[in-house]
Amino acid sequence: MDVATATAEHAGEMVKDELAEKCQKLFQAFLEEFQTGDGEVKYVREAEELIRPERNTLLVSFTDLEGFNQELATTIQEEYYRVYPFLCRAVRNFARDHGNVPLNKEFYVALEELPTRHKIRELSSMRIGTLVRISGQVVRTHPVHPELVSGTFLCMDCQAMIKDVPQQFKYSPPTICRNPVCNNRSRFHLDTHKSKFIDFQKVRIQETQAELPRGSIPRSLEIVLRAEAVEMAQAGDRCDFTGTLIVVPDVSQLSTPGVRAETSTRVAGGPQGFEAEGLRGLKALGVRELSYRLAFLACNVAPTNPRFGGKELRDEEQTAESIKSQMTEKEWEKVFEMSQDKNLYHNLCTSLFPTIHGNDEVKRGVLLMLFGGVPKTTMEGISLRGDVNVCIVGDPSTAKSQFLKHVEEFSPRAIYTSGKASTAAGLTAAVVRDEESNEFVIEAGALMLADNGVCCIDEFDKMDIKDQVAIHEAMEQQTISITKAGVKATLNARTSILAAANPVGGRYDRGKSLKQNVNLSAPIMSRFDLFFILVDDCNEVTDYAIARRIVDLHCRGDESVDRLYSLDEIRRYLLFARQFKPKISSESEEFIVEQYKRLRQRDSSGGVSKSAWRITVRQLESMIRLSEGMARMHCCDEVQPKHVKEAFRLLNKSIIRVETPDINLEQDDDLEEEEEQQEDGSAVPNGVNGHVDGVNGDANGINGPVNGHAASGSQPRPALRLSFPEYKRISNLLVLHLRRAEEAEEEEELKKSAVVNWYLKEIESEIDSEEELVNKKGLIEKVLHRLVHYDHILIELSQAGLKGSESASTEEEVLVVNPNYMLED
Repeated sequence: MDVATATAEHAGEMVKDELAEKCQKLFQAFLEEFQTGDGEVKYVREAEELIRPERNTLLVSFTDLEGFNQELATTIQEEYYRVYPFLCRAVRNFARDHGNVPLNKEFYVALEELPTRHKIRELSSMRIGTLVRISGQVVRTHPVHPELVSGTFLCMDCQAMIKDVPQQFKYSPPTICRNPVCNNRSRFHLDTHKSKFIDFQKVRIQETQAELPRGSIPRSLEIVLRAEAVEMAQAGDRCDFTGTLIVVPDVSQLSTPGVRAETSTRVAGGPQGFEAEGLRGLKALGVRELSYRLAFLACNVAPTNPRFGGKELRDEEQTAESIKSQMTEKEWEKVFEMSQDKNLYHNLCTSLFPTIHGNDEVKRGVLLMLFGGVPKTTMEGISLRGDVNVCIVGDPSTAKSQFLKHVEEFSPRAIYTSGKASTAAGLTAAVVRDEESNEFVIEAGALMLADNGVCCIDEFDKMDIKDQVAIHEAMEQQTISITKAGVKATLNARTSILAAANPVGGRYDRGKSLKQNVNLSAPIMSRFDLFFILVDDCNEVTDYAIARRIVDLHCRGDESVDRLYSLDEIRRYLLFARQFKPKISSESEEFIVEQYKRLRQRDSSGGVSKSAWRITVRQLESMIRLSEGMARMHCCDEVQPKHVKEAFRLLNKSIIRVETPDINLEQDDDLEEEEEQQEDGSAVPNGVNGHVDGVNGDANGINGPVNGHAASGSQPRPALRLSFPEYKRISNLLVLHLRRAEEAEEEEELKKSAVVNWYLKEIESEIDSEEELVNKKGLIEKVLHRLVHYDHILIELSQAGLKGSESASTEEEVLVVNPNYMLED
């Protein structure tokens, strides 16, 4: 530092820091003498690497330092900021001794493997200048800039050169010219060619969700990275930073125009003309306003716990061998034992979700999502995603959010967010203006933070449409494109999405298709690989089991949970299994094509198409991804037909489960008899399916006056149940016929008996015997009765006008189609 005295030319060299110089000598001795177990000097080879022009940082292990000289290690830890330049000088001398390096090249030291790790909340002003290691999740990265480390200035008055003026986080010219004659204090010119610059990047980190105390807002901290540490951390990474707390001038506070808020509030209501006085007197006493803040100067960036998640999950070079080398012998034996487990699929499901009873299909789907498929890149450079997206739709209290919470706690990179509280920018990425440099930077959203992990979105159906659209690209292309505020960027979002949604109107209506039950657009629905429908049915056995499970959990807590594998073991196995890249065998290929053809044909035949969503090529890709996930789970290098079979079964399950149950026509008679007994004509249950499951279909054919045929009542009826598509077909046929007759104004055709006769004439080719004719007639009358009284698609008119539900002479009834009814395509 320059001291403001004109006489002392070498003012900067007069004060010697004895402690720091001693540290420098000891540190250099450590570098030259420290040996590994086999007698080789550890840091010589790394010093030779520093000759390369792009390298300038030597990585030193703190545990080695402690082993070599405890006192030196303690001094470095306590006086880190003070001795750091001297440590760098020691590295420079060490590098020069061991290689031919340019004289003006600067060297830096990075310390790793510090024993203790702190949370962001624990950092206080007493830790300023000491060596600490903190961990957090990176939420915002700035572009890399050159930073002036030591400047060479030219005096504008006497042309003297002032060399090596150190800079402290802001541009600081010399206080006075070093020429004794010249007295210039302000006019200096920076000579950029002779000054030294270094890469500089700012990163903002935030507390991870696990460290957060209840009800607190996560704290964030600015990290300053220099030299080789830049670009080491990407948004979404959980990293450990080793370095020191520093105090930097708060540029944003200093640049605020006008009077600071807190000074002006104290004098509100004073005499006229004195409002802006505030604390002016203290300025003269040298008390500055609070224009400093804490930042963190990091010398080393390392992924948090690289064995599970962290950065290593991203590196493509990672292989099964390298992961094996990171495990202890015992851990590896456990992983091997798990891979040999014949019942692994079931055991993993129960160990992962021990507190959730039943829902086995959902557990399997979520498990395969965690293993994921194999991402591929085509020759044109188009990437095909390997992540599996799962959507769980279900009634309230069917443990949807439990699944999401379990996955969030288990997966190393998982973000949990709620649909209603999330905006498009919060899910993808936001472009924000930086307070200091006033340039635009990208702040990562939930999908970017969950890169290579899982993003759990609860209440998916309650998201605004404009926010849902933002997920389209992330779900299929796995990128997020931003074009706003002059920032054009395409960011990675290689994440699996696990969404939970409630049906429209709270409960799942089996009479409608999945599409009508869920408030989601068709493009989003096709992007989900698996849909699971959880319906809250009344079933004595399951209700008893669930109640036992929940009460057990409340009474005995963790004792009631029997896990075969611990979560750590599953994490280890997952990380190992994900390194496999299974190829599809030729027989599996044939099988997949065959199954896809079957699904498409069934879709086009109209049997299930109303109940399920459309089968598209995306479902074919889903089948491939799920098969690869199955193969990965069993640590196979090849996808076998048995894996495809399970994948197809799951996919089929998520399609079929949506089908509507058969229409129970007998239930109408039971209910109508009850109504007649109660003489309550108005309380007709509304809706086709509300009562399907609860009715036991064994009421013998005591058919009420609806049948009109005593003969049909005296024998058991084979066609008491009608499949939903068949019921829909008959209903559409009748509606079209009645509408045609209405338009032609043929009143005779509209009578109930005429409609029945017309229908029987239409299907006469299918009728072989008189008994069958009687059955068909009974059936069509039941269908008509249901269409009038339950679905309200038809309206019965009698001579007196609109008739109620009491029986009248069947001959005179006229049927018309409800004018509000829209015929479905």
